[in-house]
Amino acid sequence: MAQSDRGGKPTQNPRETLTLGKALNHGLRRSLEENDKVVIMGEDVGKLGGVFRITDGLQKDFGEDRVIDTPLAEAGIIGTAVGLAIRGYRPVCEIQFDGFVFPAYNQIVAQVAKMFYRSKGNVRLPIVIRIPFGGGIGAVEHHSESPEAYFAHTPGLKVVSCSNPSDAYTMIQQAITSDDPVVFFEPKRRYWEKGDVELGADLSGADPLHAARVAREGGDATLIAYGPMVRTALDAATAAAEDGRNLEVIDLRSLSPVDYETIYASVRKTGRAVVVHEAPGNIGLGAELAARISEQCFYSLEAPVLRVTGYDVPYPAARVEEEYLPDLDRVLDAVDRSFGW
Repeated sequence: MAQSDRGGKPTQNPRETLTLGKALNHGLRRSLEENDKVVIMGEDVGKLGGVFRITDGLQKDFGEDRVIDTPLAEAGIIGTAVGLAIRGYRPVCEIQFDGFVFPAYNQIVAQVAKMFYRSKGNVRLPIVIRIPFGGGIGAVEHHSESPEAYFAHTPGLKVVSCSNPSDAYTMIQQAITSDDPVVFFEPKRRYWEKGDVELGADLSGADPLHAARVAREGGDATLIAYGPMVRTALDAATAAAEDGRNLEVIDLRSLSPVDYETIYASVRKTGRAVVVHEAPGNIGLGAELAARISEQCFYSLEAPVLRVTGYDVPYPAARVEEEYLPDLDRVLDAVDRSFGW
């Protein structure tokens, strides 16, 4: 959005090339600056700046009362956030790694998700729960998980995932301003990927938090992905173009609620759909998307909706995780099968 300097000449908000992790840092910083009720809390988020340095420098600039180093107790982090939210604060909780969220699962599902309904709409919990998720960094057990389906399945929670620095910057701010609890999944393997970010942009001009985005237009088949797999889908679309296939890529961005209308419009245009995610396929988000697309776009489909997912086993040891994670070849193989029907 254009602004004016003292001479009345229009100026532009600065655009910088940032990593996804740094874009999140800038978004958190702006939220802290604009609302003194925003607090950040989690394990090592203060002096260390988080294990991925997403909160680097924030405690130094905003103090220990705004950026709080907590004990190693995820249930305690979320339980404390519930009390703070009831008192008018907007807590942003970091779960250090995806596999560490399960000790807090009861608080999230039994308390955070239900408070609005339990109080007949009188109590809202504007809590953001940040979770680095997915594989691809060679981590040990409990440090590479994709638990998003648990939370997307839970009524009362909003669930989103960014895939690029620009979205990371705007979406974290939108999540913090939401009056509903938001589980914010961050693709840890993409933290170091760079992109242009318009710092200071008016959020009113950004895509709505729960809107999907057409990341690449095409007419032959639709690839649907979110978080870390959006880059994989885009790479597959680039490779497919060399064979004369024009693939459309949809970045879901929001996992609950899902922007089905954007998906349906794409599939009705292309006639084919492939859903891609890292999490195991069994009862995953891909299954729900496939069911909805089949129900609503049946007469437009030229082939069954296919899924490319992680396997139905726990995330494997780091040295073999590349065999588990969906990659470009597996996505292109699904596209080929779609055209083979």
